[in-house]
Amino acid sequence: MAVLEMKVPSPGESISEVEIAQWLVEDGDYVEKDQAIAEVDSDKATLELPAEESGIITLKAEEGDAVAVGAVVCLIDMDAPKPAGMDKAPAAAAPVAETKKEEAKPAPTPNPNPAPAKSDSYAAGYPSVAAKKIMAENNVSANQVSGSGKDGRITKQDVVAAMAAGFSSNDAQGWGGTRETKNEKMSMMRRKIAERLVAVKNETAMLTTFNEVDMKPIMDIRTKYKKFFAEHHEVNLGFMSFFTKAVTEALNLFPSVNGQIEGKEMILHDYADIGIAVSSPKGLMVPVVRNAEQMSLAEIEKEIKRLAIKARDGKITPDEMTGGTFTITNGGVFGSMLSTPIINPPQSAILGMHNIVERPVVVNGEIVVRPIMYLALSYDHRIIDGKESVSFLVKVKEMLENPEKMLFGSKDPIQVLLGL
Repeated sequence: MAVLEMKVPSPGESISEVEIAQWLVEDGDYVEKDQAIAEVDSDKATLELPAEESGIITLKAEEGDAVAVGAVVCLIDMDAPKPAGMDKAPAAAAPVAETKKEEAKPAPTPNPNPAPAKSDSYAAGYPSVAAKKIMAENNVSANQVSGSGKDGRITKQDVVAAMAAGFSSNDAQGWGGTRETKNEKMSMMRRKIAERLVAVKNETAMLTTFNEVDMKPIMDIRTKYKKFFAEHHEVNLGFMSFFTKAVTEALNLFPSVNGQIEGKEMILHDYADIGIAVSSPKGLMVPVVRNAEQMSLAEIEKEIKRLAIKARDGKITPDEMTGGTFTITNGGVFGSMLSTPIINPPQSAILGMHNIVERPVVVNGEIVVRPIMYLALSYDHRIIDGKESVSFLVKVKEMLENPEKMLFGSKDPIQVLLGL
């Protein structure tokens, strides 16, 4: 009997153990080669573990177990035959006469979130292991999701798609008010995030400075060019690329904001690897846009989109979330008006964006209504002085309110023309 010992691969440098977050198969199941059999949590990301060969699987670890990198987590009997019926074709279609009879009935009102189709299979309307976990985390019931898997089973993708489409008020479950409680174990990544956030508060001299930016110039550019931009670059023109570009130009002028402390030394980076906080089913993740200072707006948008999709689908790697020199987070997409973001260690600063609200402001001695966004820069006062932090945020504000400056760094185009 040929038995394969599957060991935990290394998810990335400096990671010595992972946690079995979820088995996607059961003990004794027949698995195909490259089939996802488990989700494992490291302190940086959640990754899928694929089967290395086809065969009957024997699990050697329980959900929630911490397993060292290189340890055996399951066995695969490669000599085991594939169970009969796994390759059977779908059931034949109903007779034509019955189909015509059904067509004679009036068409029902479309439902954006149809209930799972009835089937004789036990799997119909039941979620897979991965889908069940996401449904529990987001309080989604089976009757809110239509299963597209084998025999009508609800897959992980079905749940994600249903949540993205939204649920009607008729599907709302309401709050039961049962006064029951339940305990849920924190994932390894969540525990690591908690430890790092507490460490930031305890180990850094964190302060936050605020400013506001008139978003009308950026919004005018997007309104005028967004259609042509999308057709030419095959990606939408968003706000994040403008902010990333403005930040990289400001970091060039104030390098300490782009630095970090290591022991008794200050490390300054001659590049800008910008972390962009994105929301995912696993929580907030911060993938990194490498060498953002060398990118155009279109390149920044494409890279942010690529990383955001990978984070949403749970396919982002630890390497894509480490090594950033500065972070941008946008609480405005959730409606936040003002906040004090926490530094992402070992970085020394983070920029917080917020929602855009029309407010009365004074322009050239007159009161006008403009779309205003509050900005917040949290920084480590041990490495960044107050003057530098305020000047950095003012420079970001100036470039956003005068987007043409992004073409010439921090200089005004007229100054460039005059050679000043």
